[in-house]
Amino acid sequence: MKKHFFAFSLIACAVSVMMPTQAFAVKLYGAGSLRDSLTEVAESFKEKYEIPVETRFGPSGLTREFIEQEFSETGKSADVFASADIENPQRLFEEGLSEPVVNFTSNRMTAVVRSGLGITSDNLLDFLLKPEIKLGTSTPVADPSGNYAWQIFDKADQVTPGSSQILKDKALQLVGGNPNAPIVPNGKNNLVYFLEETKQADIFLAYYTSGKTAQTTEGGENLQIVELPNYLATKANYGLATLKNADPDGEKLAEYILSQKGQEILAKYGFTPPSTSIPEHQGAGGILLAVGVALILKKKQAFVSS
Repeated sequence: MKKHFFAFSLIACAVSVMMPTQAFAVKLYGAGSLRDSLTEVAESFKEKYEIPVETRFGPSGLTREFIEQEFSETGKSADVFASADIENPQRLFEEGLSEPVVNFTSNRMTAVVRSGLGITSDNLLDFLLKPEIKLGTSTPVADPSGNYAWQIFDKADQVTPGSSQILKDKALQLVGGNPNAPIVPNGKNNLVYFLEETKQADIFLAYYTSGKTAQTTEGGENLQIVELPNYLATKANYGLATLKNADPDGEKLAEYILSQKGQEILAKYGFTPPSTSIPEHQGAGGILLAVGVALILKKKQAFVSS
């Protein structure tokens, strides 16, 4: 009996040694505007390194709160956080929950307009202020896109005094975590749904990449992307951070997003190269951001050459 048990143990041990070890999935939390691009990056990463990636996309402000909650309950969260702004991951860094933040790509705000309105950059503000024009935005605080829209409104006030409050009052927060927002049916593109199908909005202040995606979605072919005039132009710098207690492969994924291949995929979806300048309002946090950029870009160069 003992001989049989010993022989079985040896066989089991041999099998466990010979069986390949299944890699654990790296967890990536990202902004909703990164869903398509980072899904492709994750697939490319898995193909190259045979490391699966588990993704979760949503409004960056709410995602940051979810990460904080996970840390408070379990001491761990995702491995990588890709936000549509610098502020949310920077807050995690200042709380000791992440490595330094890197601006890994950039976007810009535009006006996505339903067909037939004749809106241009030159007359955009006039149309935004018309009482009959329905204006859609995301939700401030919960989602950076909403914050950027509010920045646009404040810039408009410098040109037409009083317009900021008018625009904030009329803005319909249709996406980005507003609990009272209409439910968008599964499989529907938000911009196509609100601008063309239900016509709940005439103009939607949204990222250029979101407008580009909407135009390639069924029903969105006639949507128009109107660039903001210079006095309203608003850039969106996206922040990337490896989180505390991350799997070692999480850092590899972050480096892959920063690599030439990762950047090529992001560019295909309309994102632009990152800026390493220090945002003035960040002070010491901005300095840490710059240090983080230098450190991770140095690692990226070593990673790409290996």
